[in-house]
Amino acid sequence: MGATIKDVAKLAGTSTATVSKVMNGSYSISQETADKVRKAMEELDYHPNLRAKNFARQSARTIIFVAELGKGTGFANPQMFEILCGLEEVLAQKDYTLVVRNIAAGDCAEFIRNAADTKQADGFVIHASVISQALDELLFTHEIPHIVIGNPNFNSHFCWLDIDNRLAGELAAKHLLERGCQSVAFIGGKPEDQISARRLDGVLTVLKEHDVLLPREYVKKGESVCDSGYRMTMQILENRRRPDALVCADNYIAYGCVNALHDRGILIPEEMKVITFDDFPFSQILKPMLSVVNIDVYDMGVQAGKYILQKIKRSNLYVQSHITFPTLIIREST
Repeated sequence: MGATIKDVAKLAGTSTATVSKVMNGSYSISQETADKVRKAMEELDYHPNLRAKNFARQSARTIIFVAELGKGTGFANPQMFEILCGLEEVLAQKDYTLVVRNIAAGDCAEFIRNAADTKQADGFVIHASVISQALDELLFTHEIPHIVIGNPNFNSHFCWLDIDNRLAGELAAKHLLERGCQSVAFIGGKPEDQISARRLDGVLTVLKEHDVLLPREYVKKGESVCDSGYRMTMQILENRRRPDALVCADNYIAYGCVNALHDRGILIPEEMKVITFDDFPFSQILKPMLSVVNIDVYDMGVQAGKYILQKIKRSNLYVQSHITFPTLIIREST
């Protein structure tokens, strides 16, 4: 039978309450006493019961990441898993467990209400794709520690972190103008795709500042998949006058775009320059390798981890900011 907290207290010559305080990092215990307790724990090979410890703390030492997942999510949204890796690194350092739950947007509020009421988690990291007005009201009213990954597309009380996608669009447009491009087209995601929309806003801002027009026929919106990128590029090429450059809202659209240009015999970058966003999964394997405005989504996960732990300690902490800024990587396509 393993050693108990009473055995540790007896060997160290202290009370069980003192042993408990040492394990919980209490500052009221002298260094000398703390050293005695730790030495006794080591000699007895004593490992505290984490469940009991967490129960005493009224803490689950658990963070739940909530998102709508499904078959193929890892391919369709690889950035999400980079975020998870960064988040897990920070939580593991503080002895927190990360749990990932697949929840539809319509069920998210009820799930979090139940998980919070039953103390399944100390806090929640929530993907913006599953947020709602009902969830906002729940988190605000009950002061549930949380951080949303992504800028909500409605007015809310959410604490959130996001990438500055508008700035990313600005960097892409500035780079193309510096390369001598006089006409630029944009192919992006669906109208409701907020990431694509903000990147387009950034492109438009820079072009307007430099008196470069972006005709309506030079903006195409569709699915963020390769086939859609191919089709939208072909539609752009049907115009009487071709643009000098194409801005692709993501890697999947860029993959289809490059294939379309190859099939039409259009040389990249001599006849048309191409730039996209994020450095994976395709930008480095396409020929030519694509210039990108890259986003460090791993760092975004790290920052989310730090903020949720702060939020648990300080319920009045309020965060709404862009914390990861994009960087330009220039390659052969421009």
